[in-house]
Amino acid sequence: MSSAESTTASFLFDSFCFRGSVMKRTQRFKRVAEPKLPAPPIEPYDNIPVPNICRYKPKSQNQKKKPRHVSNPLPTAESNMKMETLPRDFFQIDALDLAPRLLGKFLRRDDVVLQITEVEAYRPNDSACHGRFGITPRTAPVFGPGGHAYVYLCYGLHIMLNVVADKEGVGAAVLIRSCAPISGLDVIQQRRGQKTDKPILLTGPGKVGQALGISTEWSNHPLFTPGDLELLDGPEPENILVGPRVGIQYALPEHVNALWRFAIAGTPWISAPRNTLRPP
Repeated sequence: MSSAESTTASFLFDSFCFRGSVMKRTQRFKRVAEPKLPAPPIEPYDNIPVPNICRYKPKSQNQKKKPRHVSNPLPTAESNMKMETLPRDFFQIDALDLAPRLLGKFLRRDDVVLQITEVEAYRPNDSACHGRFGITPRTAPVFGPGGHAYVYLCYGLHIMLNVVADKEGVGAAVLIRSCAPISGLDVIQQRRGQKTDKPILLTGPGKVGQALGISTEWSNHPLFTPGDLELLDGPEPENILVGPRVGIQYALPEHVNALWRFAIAGTPWISAPRNTLRPP
């Protein structure tokens, strides 16, 4: 090997040499994670058909481990079928009072059962309420007695389901913004055209109407009568969130900023935007 080649080889060797400090035997890298033993087997919560909600089996019979807290667990479809239809007078109160009371209740049409997770209240003298136009062929159901459906077409595309509130002639309703699927998932996916069980399936008022397979012909339908489309009693949420309503920039500032949107806390089945929702 020539002197030039020897110099080049020495340079290349030096460039690959380790130039850091030598780690002592007692020195450690910064800990990222401790090794974990295999988790004990898991079993689902009783009567909760929701994936990823589970508890560990107790290590001993004398000392049982408490199950992980889950906000507002969903009952099974079988238990839903035993629930009673809500009575007519349940709905004949102020829309602002009815809206949070609808959270956790169930909408059922045939084999499809949805749990209501998000709503918005629309009241008389509200510049965002359809009642501001007065009684027209389209808005007449809003002025009917509480407990009927008010269904309208938004932007010529989305079917929006509302629950009429208060007494006859008042002109108030509660918009169903989001739901969680309880039964009939295959039918819901077919109607929505989406093969998913993620919240995108039902987080939005137009998606709820589509999942139920309803049209504007369902407007004025009584929701307190068994069969067809009905509202069933359900568990009261432990915690709720409140915030301003969505998509009403045309309304007066006091109505745009009113905290008349309600949602179940701790559920992913809430429409966007979520960052405007806060505990009351």
